[in-house]
Amino acid sequence: MVHPELKGERLQTRAPAARLAEAVGLARGIELAVVHAEVIRVPRVRPATLFGRGTVDRLRALVKGPGAVPEVFGKDDDTDDDEVADEEAAPDDGGPASVDVTIVDAALSPVQQRNLEKALGCKVIDRTGLILEIFGARARTREGRLQVELAALTYQRSRLVRSWTHLERQRGGFGFMGGPGEAQIEMDRRLLSERIVRLAKEIKEVKRTRAIQRRARQRVPFPVVALVGYTNAGKSTLFNRLTRSAVVAKDQLFATLDPTMRALRLPSGRHIILSDTVGFISDLPHELVAAFQATLEEVCEADVVVHVRDMSHSDSEAQREDVHGVLAQLGLEATVDAGLIEALNKIDLLPPEPRALVVNQALRRAPPAPPAVPLSAATGEGVAALLAAFDARLAQSRQEIEAEVDLADGATLAWLYAHGEVLDRHDDERLAYLRVRLDAADAARFARRREDGKI
Repeated sequence: MVHPELKGERLQTRAPAARLAEAVGLARGIELAVVHAEVIRVPRVRPATLFGRGTVDRLRALVKGPGAVPEVFGKDDDTDDDEVADEEAAPDDGGPASVDVTIVDAALSPVQQRNLEKALGCKVIDRTGLILEIFGARARTREGRLQVELAALTYQRSRLVRSWTHLERQRGGFGFMGGPGEAQIEMDRRLLSERIVRLAKEIKEVKRTRAIQRRARQRVPFPVVALVGYTNAGKSTLFNRLTRSAVVAKDQLFATLDPTMRALRLPSGRHIILSDTVGFISDLPHELVAAFQATLEEVCEADVVVHVRDMSHSDSEAQREDVHGVLAQLGLEATVDAGLIEALNKIDLLPPEPRALVVNQALRRAPPAPPAVPLSAATGEGVAALLAAFDARLAQSRQEIEAEVDLADGATLAWLYAHGEVLDRHDDERLAYLRVRLDAADAARFARRREDGKI
């Protein structure tokens, strides 16, 4: 596992060592045994192999042993080695000869990937390929599998040349005949394109089904609160704590891929639908953002978006910016500004002083900054305050009405209690006088009941 620290990356808030540790966690999440991990500074990107000749030779020696003969690609005359900035683990578990795959924690071009595979003598995948492998291994529902396959095929389409290196790429005598290898590549690209079109149609049907389900919920109607956040921030643990469910929650990156929704009753008596979604990550491949649009539509349609943050992580602030970047890709700037709540999770893992700082900063938050609630999904501390924050945020979009209801009209009284928040009530011998907070849709329904003489 290598993380290339590219020129300019040192100015970013995320430490390269933390990026490397995250990549190692991703690999171990699909049961890969990481025998060596390091950060390599790359002063200048080589178009052929990304790394310089010296680094490629050294990596080949790690993979194949010190007696391996180096292979160098491209016309780069710079033979200086790139710098090793950090090292996470030395080779073990059988030594370098046991290496089956090298993971480069960056985006590789098809040419760079092919050349590195030839130089190192093992399979090479980049960050996008690794994340796609994880998603392919974890997706459980038909919808999830469709979206993963669409993302994988979109990614592979530009890399078909790697699949046909065993064929001679003969050039035609007139310069426009590609030879048998070129014909096979074009055939494969056509088959991939056809499959991508079919998958897109199936996912479109999934979107249509979800739209029907959303319309059904809107008729009830229950507001939707969506949990979003960086992968492994504790969303599923919080979801289980709030809904008393048993959704898979592991100390593992991308433990949740398929969305889960449960009904939840708030302290005010109001019912909502809570949605647990796939975690975000830095440099999330655009293929995945596009393919998972159907799943992430639940976030787009949510009344309240809850950003669950891991406050015990050293890169918590950088993770926050990554999540906001993905939300911006989804076109959710307006939703985030209007209805975002930050759940500052895992405060139980913080030492006393940093914990006190997080709590004090949350208490001092004022608009336009989103409200923040320190909590621990593992212990339950702060969860009641988060539920109260849900109520407060949803109440901002509610209308306050006054109603006079005949005490004999039990159905209307029950309807007001079921759909609204009764703020005040006093009765005389015949009528109940209520002050109720209702959603705009429910307030309109109540007004129609009055006009129809049902009250």
